[in-house]
Amino acid sequence: MKLRITPLNFATTFFLVVAVYIWINGAAIAGRPLENWSGTIGWIFLLFAAVVFFMDLMFRNFFAELKKLWIIESCVIALIAVIFFLVK
Repeated sequence: MKLRITPLNFATTFFLVVAVYIWINGAAIAGRPLENWSGTIGWIFLLFAAVVFFMDLMFRNFFAELKKLWIIESCVIALIAVIFFLVK
């Protein structure tokens, strides 16, 4: 099996690191700790990581070339970021 690094691999790693960080240090919004919600927020980030990992597997099956895969996955990440900032 050939190892292919893609943008969604980085996103999955980011979500896993954030989930572990929240479980270890707890979550805080605007300097106020959220003791009761740290576990829930950690699980949400783990769910995000699982969804992004599944999307990466789907894109790998649809696009065989690494260059096309990078372009499509980068566009998906940019689209999600734009939607996030528009909703925010």
